[in-house]
Amino acid sequence: MAKRLLRIFGPIILAALLVLAVFVSPVTFGFKHVSAGEERQAAVSLSPNVLKGKRLKAAALGENYVPFFGSSEWSRFDPMHPSVLAQKYDRSYRPFLLGARGTQSLTQFFVMQNIQGDLRHKKAVFVISPQWFVKNGTRKDAFGFYYSQLQTTEWLSHYRHDAIDRYAAKRLLQMPVAQSDHFIYAALQRVASGKSLTDYQKVYLRAKMNMLTQEDQFFSGINLPSQNLNKVMQQTKKLPTHYSYATLNRLAGQLGKAQTGNNRFHISDTFYKQRLKKVIRKGKLKNFQKNLSYTQSPEFADFQLVLDQFARLDTNVMFIIPPVNDRWSAYTGLSKSMLRQFDRKIRYQLESQGFTHICDLSHDGNVPYFMTDTIHLGWRGWLAVDQQLNPFLTKSQPAPHYNINDKFYSQQWQQLPPERLAAYKVTSK
Repeated sequence: MAKRLLRIFGPIILAALLVLAVFVSPVTFGFKHVSAGEERQAAVSLSPNVLKGKRLKAAALGENYVPFFGSSEWSRFDPMHPSVLAQKYDRSYRPFLLGARGTQSLTQFFVMQNIQGDLRHKKAVFVISPQWFVKNGTRKDAFGFYYSQLQTTEWLSHYRHDAIDRYAAKRLLQMPVAQSDHFIYAALQRVASGKSLTDYQKVYLRAKMNMLTQEDQFFSGINLPSQNLNKVMQQTKKLPTHYSYATLNRLAGQLGKAQTGNNRFHISDTFYKQRLKKVIRKGKLKNFQKNLSYTQSPEFADFQLVLDQFARLDTNVMFIIPPVNDRWSAYTGLSKSMLRQFDRKIRYQLESQGFTHICDLSHDGNVPYFMTDTIHLGWRGWLAVDQQLNPFLTKSQPAPHYNINDKFYSQQWQQLPPERLAAYKVTSK
């Protein structure tokens, strides 16, 4: 009987042990070469698996791709989108879009953890959405959706005993998804309290990281979506053969006018019909944002994680601050004064620490066909970005000189009203 059972189940057990050995092996086998076609698809896929993984990002960023960190704005593909312009005019760079709806600073900090070699002494682009900076900061369910144990284990394998990593651990412990692995959770508790990891924790994390790396090698390219790449290629056909700002600006106005004819907000017809028309008819959105503020939020400290990481890696970054559609904010009651105060506060956090490449479009919300909907850039907005972005990426830039200050992790900074910035500058050390 024992021999019969061994003949039946032996091959199954052996196969399981072989698979387990592959996944826990410290050797990264590189099962599948990343082709140029895969890189092109991954760069615009906005796939959560790409964002959470390593293989596809690292392969592309090792070539001529530049990381473009952000959120839902990347999904608005029109002819002036950065990926479309780079493709059409065969530029020396290609955007690798990192982010989707719900990705904010905390997610992006962890995304950076397994591409550090591709950020060190290189360039990057980062879109700062004012809408991230609400009272309670990043939504826990959104963070959980994009959470990556692979990125977390890589971060824990090289963390430092300093403010950035203690704060990152404390923030991660506030997220329910941190409890998905008991041993990682225990390691985070030690980091948050300033303690070293135990020898057992180091061994476990190394084995876990190896297993997750092998999984990423196996599965990251499976069912890679191609629809966004198809959109990019279709949009390039609408552009003139040679780049001319004047020609493109006229075209952007024509496209915007043609695609925003069914509403008074200059919002994309499709977006308005699908998302807004019915609720506006019922009057539900009139003045609904009149008490909303983006000036006091834990997001300011989460954003500091991003800045700290860029500084550690000596990454030269272009930050983009988009506007809000003026017609929409007037209807919803969103305060223009508050938006200006947000701009002052976020620019102080950037400029006081040496981040000086800022494409600030916050005052352009009234430019016709600048926005594709209520808060996202489109047509002329993307073209305005390109006027600063293309020279930044294609021309040599002076090496950055950052002066990171841990005060930006403090509760005081998170809740500081922007009108008190002058006093804060005087008293802060």
